[in-house]
Amino acid sequence: QMQLVESGGGLVQAGGSLRLSCAASGRNIGNYARGWFRQAPGKEREFVAAIPRSGADTRYAESVKGRFTISRGNAQNTVYLQMNSLKPEDTAVYYCAAALRWFPPFSPGDFTSWGQGTQVTVSS
Repeated sequence: QMQLVESGGGLVQAGGSLRLSCAASGRNIGNYARGWFRQAPGKEREFVAAIPRSGADTRYAESVKGRFTISRGNAQNTVYLQMNSLKPEDTAVYYCAAALRWFPPFSPGDFTSWGQGTQVTVSS
């Protein structure tokens, strides 16, 4: 089982930027694809972005394409989500997740390990 810890959330004005980090610990970290999901109050958890273990591909939700970038750190255990041009509708708890297989399009059930979440609030 993998342990995931998110950081970097906070309060930002519309148009601003934040960078989320997700640090992983456990066995065989490099074997996992990694993803970001978010959940706003009263809504279902939704896919945001994902990157395979190779880092050779990335996938994004249409709502964040062109504004968010997912990447892997050099040490492989850390994944980042750079969020630019933030909008109030991006406000949510953001969760980091890990999956052993790469099967887009992604749903929460595809991921076996989850972090505790970090709050992102975008004010208008």
